Amino acid sequence: MAAQRVIIIGAGLGGLQCGYVLAKNGYDVTILEQGLQIGGCLQTYRRGNAVFDTGFHYVGGLGKGESLEWLLKYYGLDSLPWVELDRNCVDRIVIGDNSYSLAAGHENFIDTLSASFPSEREGLLRYVSRLKSIGDTIKSNFGTGETMPLFGMSAYDFLCECISDPLLRRVLSGASLRLKYDRDTLPLYIFAQINNSFIQSGWRLKGGGSVIAESLSEGIKAFGGKVITRSRVELLKETDGRITCAVDGNGNLHQGDIFISDIHPSATLALIPEGGSIKKVYRKRISALRNSKGVFTVNAVIKPGTLPYVNSNIYLHSEDADVWTDKGRSLMISYSVPDGGKYATNIDLLSYLDFTELEKWSDGKPMCRGEEYEAFKRAYAEDCIRFAEKAVPGLSGAIERYYTSTSLTYRDYTATPHGSAFGIMKDWRSPLTTVLSPRTPVENLLLTGQNLNLHGVLGVSMTSLYTCAQILGLDKIKKEFGI
Repeated sequence: MAAQRVIIIGAGLGGLQCGYVLAKNGYDVTILEQGLQIGGCLQTYRRGNAVFDTGFHYVGGLGKGESLEWLLKYYGLDSLPWVELDRNCVDRIVIGDNSYSLAAGHENFIDTLSASFPSEREGLLRYVSRLKSIGDTIKSNFGTGETMPLFGMSAYDFLCECISDPLLRRVLSGASLRLKYDRDTLPLYIFAQINNSFIQSGWRLKGGGSVIAESLSEGIKAFGGKVITRSRVELLKETDGRITCAVDGNGNLHQGDIFISDIHPSATLALIPEGGSIKKVYRKRISALRNSKGVFTVNAVIKPGTLPYVNSNIYLHSEDADVWTDKGRSLMISYSVPDGGKYATNIDLLSYLDFTELEKWSDGKPMCRGEEYEAFKRAYAEDCIRFAEKAVPGLSGAIERYYTSTSLTYRDYTATPHGSAFGIMKDWRSPLTTVLSPRTPVENLLLTGQNLNLHGVLGVSMTSLYTCAQILGLDKIKKEFGI
């Protein structure tokens, strides 16, 4: 009997992980990627000898027995050249003129912050204990539905219940480029899983996120699957309630039995002509979901021997900053792992950027948006560099050259609406609407990726299991991953 054919749209982390699991289990897998490079937000790019990450900078919970370790081990990704961040300071939070360390290890995390906030030690114990209890169930609650109540609880209310000091609340929320904070909507489950994984440990990857994507791709091919680049799907043909083939921009027809989309749900629905299984009310509901903001990035090449490498991330905030309400100014400073020596080779600066600032150039194509757009990027980048010098003195003089990207860049290379960094925003007030199922109204069309459940490497890896469970069965996935 011929193996069932699976067509996967998009070679982001979710698509690649689904492809790996299914190819390993005997399915005939073909992944179609619109761009030249696979990986989605794991993509890197090279300028001279410098390699820059785009959406990937570090992960949490990769130590033995931690949240992410068991997942990456299945794919053979635990053996990649990971570098553990400073356990006494995974993230340095700078607010105004003061600096605080977020350490690795639950007890170390509490002890380090208690030194600065001694009256809040009991609150920190409650805070960390709750995060750990939620994080520890990431395997045991898989497929049980027991996590949904936590999607219906407010992260901000939980933080305020544990911590009375407003400054400490800002410090605990200071690693603001790990997730999009929103006082009115962020669910406790997302807040807890992501922050707990980074309390466990933090890790950078030498060579950047593309190392993950290429490793997964090689595994898929070893199992007999295919990963095809420059194959942008423009149409999904539906017959009698089932997708029968994907048509790419080159006119190629990719026939399949099962289809998985790793692109944004609204972009997926746009590929299916109206009048079939997708009703207007479903299309309207998906298109109305709010997406997270995009990011402006400065990728800077550092002059040799001018700045020491820092084995921590730095999150810099203005004195009036509040990440829960988008007040003030915030910036992430991330160092790439150097090939050798103690000096930095390149540094990334990242800040959220509202798409309204870019709308006038939204119809242009990459590299062809005109001098006004280039001038906007230069001015924004120089402002970011000046601000970053509060935490990295001498940065401006140490930069040899830099490159920039905006939400438009992310939109064009990852096919996300408005270049959204974390996809669809989840809302604790309406979890059944904003937390999406892998299932769609079309019988053989599934979804995967950061828009469904959690974002980031941990979130997408877990979501991929839910998608694959729709095909292989929940018991098979549990056995496969030792759940």
